[in-house]
Amino acid sequence: MIKEDTRFLIVGLGLIGGSYARGLSKRGLSVDAIDTNPDSISYALEQGMIRRGATRPDPALIAEADVVVFALYPGVMIDWIREHQHLFRPGTLLTDVAGVKCHVVDVIQGFLREDLEFIGSHPMAGKEVYGVRNSDESIFKIANFIVTPTEKNTPGAIAAARRIGELLDFHTIVELDPATHDEMIGFVSQLTHAIAVSLMTCNEDEGLQNYTGDSFRDLTRIARINEKMWSELFLLNREVLIAQIDSFTCELLRMREILCRQDRAALEEMFIHSTRRRALFDR
Repeated sequence: MIKEDTRFLIVGLGLIGGSYARGLSKRGLSVDAIDTNPDSISYALEQGMIRRGATRPDPALIAEADVVVFALYPGVMIDWIREHQHLFRPGTLLTDVAGVKCHVVDVIQGFLREDLEFIGSHPMAGKEVYGVRNSDESIFKIANFIVTPTEKNTPGAIAAARRIGELLDFHTIVELDPATHDEMIGFVSQLTHAIAVSLMTCNEDEGLQNYTGDSFRDLTRIARINEKMWSELFLLNREVLIAQIDSFTCELLRMREILCRQDRAALEEMFIHSTRRRALFDR
């Protein structure tokens, strides 16, 4: 479905939307963008990241698009598609970059016109900084790309979503159903952010930054967090995240119990198991 003359429209030109624009444009593909921030559009035009841009839904840009990538908060995206879907040409493929799929993909596929198709996708990449001026397509090279098809998706749409991952040079491309995606993301992404935030809020020593080493800085790197986006993601996936927090709490309490009984052998075994599992990430 994606060819050399495929026309992309990116709605939401922040860090990830901007990185998509950079990567796709460098592949020689036609990329337009819509973002409410005039500075974001101006910057993207100056950098040659997009061909055309608009600060409001432009019927011409929307009607010309073959593939539309939504880089918006989930709730904003749902409302945007619901309000403007009448402007898309029949056959337009819609996809996203949102970190939660249940309660998003099912809602959109539930009201979407029958001559349009929405397929979820999730680039597992990012930075602690925001905005199009910090966009960088190289963040995808070491990242995973997850496509989340449902029974409503065609083989062509699945192939197109995977092709986007290939064009952006993601390290690994996989497929998961939306529920499995959210369960896994609850552990590998949302729980890690919850831990990092908790580490930063459980000690109020005002001079903490003067005492820490690399381990604390590495563990809390993601604690510089977009409060609006992540609170929405946490709440949309709250049941999964609560279960993951409970599981992590049980394991931390197990370590506490080992320490209480001064069981060095059990502590070493826990460390050995941790080291073995972490080594798999370095292959």
